[in-house]
Amino acid sequence: MTALRILLADDHTVVRQGLRKVLEERPDWQVVAEAGNGRDAVRLAEQHKPDVAVVDVAMPLLNGIEATRQITRRVPQTKVLVLSMYSDEAYVTQMLKAGATGYLLKDSADVDLVQAVQAVSQGKSFFSPAVARLMSDDYAHQRGDNAVDRYESLSEREREIFQLVAEGKTNKEMAALLFISPSTVETHRARIMEKLDLHSAAEIVLYAVRRGVIR
Repeated sequence: MTALRILLADDHTVVRQGLRKVLEERPDWQVVAEAGNGRDAVRLAEQHKPDVAVVDVAMPLLNGIEATRQITRRVPQTKVLVLSMYSDEAYVTQMLKAGATGYLLKDSADVDLVQAVQAVSQGKSFFSPAVARLMSDDYAHQRGDNAVDRYESLSEREREIFQLVAEGKTNKEMAALLFISPSTVETHRARIMEKLDLHSAAEIVLYAVRRGVIR
């Protein structure tokens, strides 16, 4: 079995050591590199091409948002899991738009780290419970009691595809799962984005978390 290869990027050595210890308890997981700043994180991601990069938001020389943007652009096979002490939605939104697949708070890392890495390595999204609640509460507040919920305008099939897109499934994977053609999936996907006024995969994930469709 091929080992899951992981890059750790955090400017605190003690934090990286703790993460490595937890992750390498899995015999099939390997931390291939550590970075103490954002520039090194990008360089080491290009060099080692890890399956997952665990990236802190606040790093010197290059912040985690820009590092994530560069990693996902230059090494698209690498999935980025954010590990942060910041739980406000501005950071979450920026990291998702930069290409991150998951957002884990440091105070829950000891409980959720392994599950989070496992999820993002499979192309799924992962958010700490506190982050998911924050985003859902913000969505409810923005929506208001009398606002029209566009999600309710989706058909049953469109809701199925919406969730699968938010979970990181490809058109081919969705087609096989739903027994329809990839072109039909793409048609549904386009209609979903039009109905919800969304313009990217990151916006779909953000909307799905706010709406409570995915964790």
